Amino acid sequence: MTALSTLSDPELVALLQQGDHAAFTEIYDRYNGLLYVFAYKRLHDREEARDVIHELFLHFWTGHQDLFLTNNLSAYLYTATRNRIINVVTRQKVASRYIDSFQSYLDQSPAAGTDYLVRYNELNEFIEHEIAALPERIRLVFELSRKTNLTRKEIAEKLGVSEETVKSQMHSALKALKTKLGPFFFFVF
Repeated sequence: MTALSTLSDPELVALLQQGDHAAFTEIYDRYNGLLYVFAYKRLHDREEARDVIHELFLHFWTGHQDLFLTNNLSAYLYTATRNRIINVVTRQKVASRYIDSFQSYLDQSPAAGTDYLVRYNELNEFIEHEIAALPERIRLVFELSRKTNLTRKEIAEKLGVSEETVKSQMHSALKALKTKLGPFFFFVF
């Protein structure tokens, strides 16, 4: 039997079309390195270049019975490699645009604002519930102080009590809320 390495490309292709696995191996050995360098120079990614070449030869082997070359084998292989490189670059660009678009959507998405708003409303509802649970007189002093921004003197005059009573009731309200709200107390008040 003739050594396959001495055969020309057209002779190897003829053997390949008949299903000769050794002819395929010889073509692979002859062009694999060259095509890899060609792909790597364009893709600048070793793994991607290897994938392109492996896919090319896989397709080349699976379609060997239908193989019809109008020009030489090397031109066919380089053209097929170039087309695969173009497909890879196109997929990468589409993926990149998709990722950029998705990131832009996330950046502009009201979901983050909505999540914040939901948490804010839940916390606010919890705080209001705890304020409502205070004894009536203490709650009234607290609400006048925090919601209407009245001074101790103004609250004392409005309720007909001493400023010292207002101070004591504010202290009681803050102490009770500090116990109920825990670490949130310092963020709120």
